[in-house]
Amino acid sequence: MTTRNLLLLPVFILALFISLPQPISAGAVVEYPKLRDSVDPQLQLRLQHLLASRGLQKAVDQKRLAIALVDISDPMNPRMASVNGEVMKYAASLPKIAILLTAFVQIDEGKLELTEALEADMINMIRFSSNAAATRVLDIVGRDALLETIQSPRFMLYDKNYNGGLWVGKAYAKSGAYQRDPLHQISHGVSAIQAARYYYLLTTGQMLSPELTARMKEMLSQPAIAHKFVKGLTNYPEAKLYRKSGTWRHFHADSALVEYDDRSYIMVGLAEDPQGGRWLEKLAAPLQELVLEELPEE
Repeated sequence: MTTRNLLLLPVFILALFISLPQPISAGAVVEYPKLRDSVDPQLQLRLQHLLASRGLQKAVDQKRLAIALVDISDPMNPRMASVNGEVMKYAASLPKIAILLTAFVQIDEGKLELTEALEADMINMIRFSSNAAATRVLDIVGRDALLETIQSPRFMLYDKNYNGGLWVGKAYAKSGAYQRDPLHQISHGVSAIQAARYYYLLTTGQMLSPELTARMKEMLSQPAIAHKFVKGLTNYPEAKLYRKSGTWRHFHADSALVEYDDRSYIMVGLAEDPQGGRWLEKLAAPLQELVLEELPEE
């Protein structure tokens, strides 16, 4: 090797090192994309075609059906599709996830202790949709604190700029609403995109510490009510669901973070129809298949 080449060798090694991907330092803040900026045109077209092919176009046009589907297999590059995604609907028990979040935020801040009794109530509130347990947890965290949490800049799960979203303004008891949402006067509501954002923020660690994220996901796992999305995915026993649903009269809602093979995705469905629960059950597997399909390269 010539003298000139020997002199250039350190420069070459330094350039090579700089060009390699560098590890993220322990204190680095990861900037995840916003779901609203992550619409995938092909997935969007396939979702619209699926709903039309299932005879649900009229319900979509009348805003009686809202769907959000997000592939987060690569969390830094989510792929989202939705119909009526920003339409806020009455969602019965689904908004209990707001109570769960508020409790964990207070635990994270040292304002609340995760006792065995509180943990049992939160599990019963989510997996079994116990109204009594939900009301007890709500009373512990505080009604004003919950509304402050979901509207805070940290989460913006209820955002007037996006037609509202996640809201709990009534205890899950016979008492009347204490504060309906300011845009639509709904006591227990959500929009499909805001529910999807909830699961995206959770799974990417943007809500809580890794330890509390794992605890919160565990409470959302093992759903005990086998209807809607859960029933629709019975042919995929390997799929792991982190889920909360809601039903009241002709209002049917379901939401889930699903982990299947090496893929992760979020699906949310809100239906206002006596057959709405059946719609969501029948859509669960086809929605998963949309995510699992390999999109053609552009």
